[in-house]
Amino acid sequence: MISHREVLDHGYVRLLDVMGSDLTVVNAARASFAKRSSWEGDSPGNLRRSDQRLIEFLAKHGHMSPFRHVTLQFEVKAPLMVARQWWKYVVGGDHTMDGWNETSRRYVTGALEFYRPEQWRTAAANRKQGSAGVADDHPAQLMDDMLARVLNLAVSYYECACELGIAPEQARLLLPMYGLYTSWYWTTSLQGLTHFLNQRLADDAQWEIQQYARTVRNLLGNVWALQHSVKVLLKPS
Repeated sequence: MISHREVLDHGYVRLLDVMGSDLTVVNAARASFAKRSSWEGDSPGNLRRSDQRLIEFLAKHGHMSPFRHVTLQFEVKAPLMVARQWWKYVVGGDHTMDGWNETSRRYVTGALEFYRPEQWRTAAANRKQGSAGVADDHPAQLMDDMLARVLNLAVSYYECACELGIAPEQARLLLPMYGLYTSWYWTTSLQGLTHFLNQRLADDAQWEIQQYARTVRNLLGNVWALQHSVKVLLKPS
């Protein structure tokens, strides 16, 4: 299974693998009573109504451990400012055992790609909101020009440092890091995934990571065997 969606100017999300289904959640919950369920009529994806109600009960009352038995693996390419927001859901979660393996600029020197916004945003009056509306044409053009100059100079300095024999792990100090694209593998439980989506699909999330969250949500729509669990775990959009 590989489902691919492009995001921003150079990014993407790929759903690489899924282990488990709605039935996995049900049987993990029923393990307490040494019981198991099966698909209705042994037809994969056809969940019994009693099992649907069980999933709804688990989500409503915060019984999350059964949802951790379903895991999904993604490959993501995104600017570092998105990656570091995303990373908080690995190191900050007390309920997850996520896997995260990222491209290292200690070893990789090529393929330098930077995020260049199509639109610049103005600062919000409430700093907790991060940004407000779209910037006017004049400051936006100035920002485009300044970013282009900074990136061109930084890349030329970086390449020069590498040619001089400086270790990439130090040469990268010359690069503007927040817009630099990186890529990683992320393996997470269904609970961890929907927790990420509930927060990063919200209107007050940073615009760039919202685009990634929406892409992940769209990819989940193709995983037919998880639709009931996803439905009850995700907040209404």
